[in-house]
Amino acid sequence: MPHETPDAIIDALSIDCLIFGFQKNELDILLVQHGEGISKGKWALPGGWIKYNESADAAAARILQDLTGVSKIYLEQLRAFGDVQRYPTKRVITIAYYALVKPEAYTLGAGFTASDVKWFKLGDVPSLPYDHSAILHAGLRHLKHKVRHEPIGFNLLPKKFTLLQLQELYEALLGQKLDKPNFRRKLMKMNLLLPCKEKQTDVSHRAASLYRFDKKTYDKLTEKGFTFEL
Repeated sequence: MPHETPDAIIDALSIDCLIFGFQKNELDILLVQHGEGISKGKWALPGGWIKYNESADAAAARILQDLTGVSKIYLEQLRAFGDVQRYPTKRVITIAYYALVKPEAYTLGAGFTASDVKWFKLGDVPSLPYDHSAILHAGLRHLKHKVRHEPIGFNLLPKKFTLLQLQELYEALLGQKLDKPNFRRKLMKMNLLLPCKEKQTDVSHRAASLYRFDKKTYDKLTEKGFTFEL
């Protein structure tokens, strides 16, 4: 039976990974260039087939590492995409996963069926095969909603950061300009930022105060029903 063969793949079920990065105040997406198959030469989301003997979560981690060299990150399941015509030669349903990471923390290395791998600015993303553009847009919509309701963006900042750095991060994640007084007022009202009693150093402009995210306070507040809302 197929499920008794460790390396047998489920050729009607695949994984696609949305790996978002934040660099130079802009949001990036990690893409691989297909080195073989019907989409050879095209840039696409890192993806591949699930094996009979592994979970979807394990498959996502394996495929991402094999294709890009990126490993040991928390991948969250987005949703399944099952349009009948999404794959040109046969019926394939894909499960999309996503993560938000610091690109500088990872060394990229194309492998397996990928001939290249690199970060793209969202405005520079080339034409993607299959329904990968739809998956990317769905991931962006989900990310924009999530960052408004959970403080997931703080892990992209240095341990100590300025309020301007924080605002620029959220503007990149949300894809819009934010009103500075209103943004700062909302954040300070939540009592989730701890002043470091330090200021920036080695800057040409007026040094700004540094803060850090108080995760312990956030965890305690969420246990009581606190809602992060921007």
